[in-house]
Amino acid sequence: MSIAYHLAELVQKLRTTDIPSRKGNLLQARGYYERFMKLLDSYDMLSRSDAKLWEAYTEDKEHFSTANTKDAAARREVKIARFREEKELKQKLEYIRANPKLAENDDSTIRDLHLTNLTHQTHQTFASLESLAQELHIISLAPPPSSTPSHAFSPNDPDARDPTRESAASTDRLDTTIPLSTRYTGPLLSKTGKPLRPFTLTGSSMSRSQMTRDVFRPDHSLPTMSIDQYLEEERKRGGIIEGGGEQSGIREVVDEDDLDKADEETMKARAWDEFVEGNPKGSGNTINRG
Repeated sequence: MSIAYHLAELVQKLRTTDIPSRKGNLLQARGYYERFMKLLDSYDMLSRSDAKLWEAYTEDKEHFSTANTKDAAARREVKIARFREEKELKQKLEYIRANPKLAENDDSTIRDLHLTNLTHQTHQTFASLESLAQELHIISLAPPPSSTPSHAFSPNDPDARDPTRESAASTDRLDTTIPLSTRYTGPLLSKTGKPLRPFTLTGSSMSRSQMTRDVFRPDHSLPTMSIDQYLEEERKRGGIIEGGGEQSGIREVVDEDDLDKADEETMKARAWDEFVEGNPKGSGNTINRG
């Protein structure tokens, strides 16, 4: 009894990018599902709820839905109820199949297994019929395929018959290598100063290679010196303060035989002592007291 159901599943899983072929597969799968449901109905094997769904499908198969109601909450409740029922059927099938000894020499258990399997297939059939109706509706909204591609060659195209079309069009290209002066003849300006043919203004000493380099040069300024060269220039200008680090803590040793250097250090120390005596610590912080 399940042959038509399995055929419908197989045809529905066929994938193709061609819309007419896909539509044909969907219609064929729907026919197999209908044959399976008609067989169950003829043997009176549908439950009361499934029989009502089958009746609703036969009345309007193009807009079939397992929750045929406009109330969103009611539709949700119907979907949940059918999901729970299908889940229970799966669990029951898995339990019987996992314990084959239950069906040994027990006709009632075997019969119950087959009926449960048919009920589960009925649930799957209604879900597939709903999915098929939605996909067929989407396909019906797709534009019809074009009979001839837009880029197809037409023998009546005058441009296609004209052998000089390519050569004539090539003379109008902007990147042509033919100079303007050879393509246009005659005077450049009229007596009133109006241009009579296209021309390009260039410097007197600018060559074609120089113009090419100017056009394809980068949009940013390139460096004119290296980092080492820049630091050397800054060092020459006095823009770099050298010292610090470990070298800053090393005091210069004064040669005792250099009397001029010793006198200079003595006068510097004496001047510092006089400054400290004349400016005791904290004397500068008067807090606006004068």
